[in-house]
Amino acid sequence: MVAGGLLLVATVLSLQKIGAALPPGLWARAFFAPDASDGQQLVIHYSLLPRILAAILAGAALALAGAVFQQVLRNPLASPTTLGVSAGAKLALALATLWAPGLFTFGREWVALAGGAIAVSLVFALSWHKGLSPLAVVLAGLVLGLYCGSVSAALILFREHYLTGLFIWGSGSLSQQGWEVVSALALQCAVTAALIALMIRPLTLLSLEEAGAASLGVSLQGTRLMALGLAVALTGFVVSGIGVIGFIGLISPALARLSGARRLRDLFLWAPTIGAGLLWTTDQLVLRTGGLTGGLIPTGAVTALFGSPLLLWLLPRLRNPTPPTRHEPIHAVARSRPQKLRLLALGLALAGALVLSLLLGRTPDGEWALARGDELSALMPWRAPRAVAALVAGAMLAVAGAILQRMTRNPMASPEVLGVGAGAALGLIVVLFTLTSAGRGVQVAAACTGAFSVLFLILVVGRRSGFTPERVLLAGIAIGALFDALVGALTASGDPRGLLLLNWMTGSTYQVDEVQAAWCVAGAVILLALAPLCGRWLDMMPLGDAPGQALGLDLGRVRLTLLALAAGLTAIATLVVGPLTFVGLMAPHLATRVGLRRALAQLAGAALVGALLMLVADWLGRMIAFPWQMPAGLIATLIGGPALMWLLARR
Repeated sequence: MVAGGLLLVATVLSLQKIGAALPPGLWARAFFAPDASDGQQLVIHYSLLPRILAAILAGAALALAGAVFQQVLRNPLASPTTLGVSAGAKLALALATLWAPGLFTFGREWVALAGGAIAVSLVFALSWHKGLSPLAVVLAGLVLGLYCGSVSAALILFREHYLTGLFIWGSGSLSQQGWEVVSALALQCAVTAALIALMIRPLTLLSLEEAGAASLGVSLQGTRLMALGLAVALTGFVVSGIGVIGFIGLISPALARLSGARRLRDLFLWAPTIGAGLLWTTDQLVLRTGGLTGGLIPTGAVTALFGSPLLLWLLPRLRNPTPPTRHEPIHAVARSRPQKLRLLALGLALAGALVLSLLLGRTPDGEWALARGDELSALMPWRAPRAVAALVAGAMLAVAGAILQRMTRNPMASPEVLGVGAGAALGLIVVLFTLTSAGRGVQVAAACTGAFSVLFLILVVGRRSGFTPERVLLAGIAIGALFDALVGALTASGDPRGLLLLNWMTGSTYQVDEVQAAWCVAGAVILLALAPLCGRWLDMMPLGDAPGQALGLDLGRVRLTLLALAAGLTAIATLVVGPLTFVGLMAPHLATRVGLRRALAQLAGAALVGALLMLVADWLGRMIAFPWQMPAGLIATLIGGPALMWLLARR
């Protein structure tokens, strides 16, 4: 029903578009042998028709790739962007644009493919020692993708005038000037899809436990490697020819399951059909804003504007997928004494970093100096609020991430996935683009309204399903994709307010004052004090639903409580320093990697790691490019990404 409806709407819109330009009697000629003297026929033949086919092929390819990723990784949140293909391609294009423009003589698509291939190679290298297990691949891909995205965002902040075209491409522009790209993409997708079709049986067996699949003669490592390689190839073909369109690969398999696709064969048929219809329909609506060839609004950015509400509307019907298998249970028992020593070491490191960030800085002429006496007193109103806000925001996001990961048994869960940070940013967007003048108080109020509006929406969606983790996370991702689409469209438009939004989004502490820092500390004290009370729940949640119920857990009430606590922590941190990325995902994993595995130990360790990471990031953001400043969120990603990748490679 969903696929048929999308294709019908897209077909009607396309015929209306063609009919507005040419009478029906000239359609056949415009399609196959256009009159060179008729400009409308030429535009339809060389621009509109290739654009329609590009939308169909790209949507189908990304949806099929998403279905393969979700099947292989056994994770409903996996998508073509999980392995960092799109982020690697975008970063490669940005670097080539700024420092190696000569590479474009070989073609933009080869630069993009090289970036995506390097990213995928790094993901495979990081997860190879784990036999390309779902957990290892997901973590490595997500970390690398976020890292590449943060580097791209840093380049955008400092060189936005040189990267305007990359904004539009990065948001997925389907504009075409001939048949070359479409012809190549059609051949590439046909061959790759045929190879995936031959793997349906072994991919179906991957749904079994690893021992069961191996007993049936399936080479788990080889099957995963081949399937992931084909899915990456599909994504790479689309990225190199069309651009980054990230939401299709996530929502299309979910919509296919919601529509009744249960067997893998059905999923591989209906997910591409839905993906093609969704992208085709969206592109036809975009064309309504800019004539036959479209305007500057990227289709990929607009896709989420329609896909997100559709996913939220159909979400209550979603069947619960099987959560990914944990190969390193986070509830493993560790000795008490080493855990206390590790926490003490982290606490001492945090205290030392706080003292250093308040005392050490640079003079107006760029010299390093330790502030003392009256000089320190004069600098404290400027340094202390930022340092304290960064510290407590990092701790809150880290604890929220640890709660979400244990509650959902999903290593990809984080405060960013919850969507509360995106809701705060949506509130800020409304203020920036509707009011001629908005002070800090108005911006904070708008962000607060947006954050808790999203929380209310997630609670409404989750209540109907008993707050099952997958539906809550998918709702958060849908809202986050809606926010990303708006940011991409606003940034591509060239509006200076879009750059201001990007600056805030990347975790800037520029405008934090003493009042806001005090308010952040008060909220952190209250909410962080509640987290240890949930320690017993968090120790049992990773065991699964059935064992949890057998131990007396009221899963609906427990999930609601944990979700509200995580949302509150995320909202307060977001309102003060923006929707920081990566800290909520990374800090719990870093705490686990240093041996803090029980719930209370992991919460404490994650809070200390997150606080330390954000504090150091804020200080480095003030010092690295002095007198210019870099957002703390970006610096945290640039520091923490390699650290987490190193730990993943070691273990």
